Amino acid sequence: MQLADRHGRIATDLRVSLTDRCNLRCEYCMPAEGLDWMPADETLTDAELVRLIGIGVRYLGIEDVRFTGGEPLLRKELPGLVAATKALPGAPRTQVTSNGLGLRHLARPLADAGLDRVNISLDTIDRETFARITRRDRLHDVVAGLAAAKGAGLNPVKVNAVLLRGVNDTEAADLLRWCMEHDYSLRFIEQMPLDAQHGWTRTGMVTADETLARLEQEFSLTPVGGRGSDPAELFRVDGGRHTVGIIASVTRPFCGDCDRVRLTADGQIRTCLFSREESDLRSPLRAGASDSELAERWRAALWTKLPGHGIDDPAFLQPTRPMSAIGG
Repeated sequence: MQLADRHGRIATDLRVSLTDRCNLRCEYCMPAEGLDWMPADETLTDAELVRLIGIGVRYLGIEDVRFTGGEPLLRKELPGLVAATKALPGAPRTQVTSNGLGLRHLARPLADAGLDRVNISLDTIDRETFARITRRDRLHDVVAGLAAAKGAGLNPVKVNAVLLRGVNDTEAADLLRWCMEHDYSLRFIEQMPLDAQHGWTRTGMVTADETLARLEQEFSLTPVGGRGSDPAELFRVDGGRHTVGIIASVTRPFCGDCDRVRLTADGQIRTCLFSREESDLRSPLRAGASDSELAERWRAALWTKLPGHGIDDPAFLQPTRPMSAIGG
């Protein structure tokens, strides 16, 4: 059976958070001192992760598996998890969303394990701005990781960028130009209300329209149709082969086409990135539930999925978990 909700959407894309830990401290995600990390005994083991992913694929029609965090490269057995996922029926498409630190060492093992693609977060190519945003002087490691991913054949290598007002919002064109030079696929993402500090404001956010306006000062952008369930609106740059994506989660929500479901590192099902409710799979899993019983719990959770994230609702409240504990 498929993972359907009452609004007619079918979830085929599973986002799996492997850890809430991260080796950066991006200012729009967490405070400089970090957070209290999830206790080890609450985190799903490798075997538990493989079992739940397998249930998603075998019983529920999952076709894409994206490993996220926190920072998924911190999970030692990531290549093994990728290989186990690719060995499932239908060989699901596999992706990793990462900050890129350490990728120069892991790109080849991940590719050999069967990983199809990577998405790397990079908000600027200016060293000082990078250090300001992430509170770490590690731009060179991210650049090396991107090159290693390309060299390992994890193409198209995608770059995700968030523009912050007064910090890097004037660098959109420079970042696009750099990505085109290196043959990376760039997507700008509106800053979302998922920071641990709960400091997000709509007025402080750089909108998709603002980003497009900045890019169009230096490039000719032509919309590319056929978006489907992809969250990014694509635009062809200067009529050439390169495109740039805009993910306007806040100002142009695409909830009606959502095909995603999330599994947190501690075994909770989340039907939406902004949900304040979760459904526990870890407890029944550890209590001896069968695969079919876990699949039924999963289906029941998806049936309750709301029609939209509700950010425009005056009663909207941020999730109690920050992005680092949810998974992208």
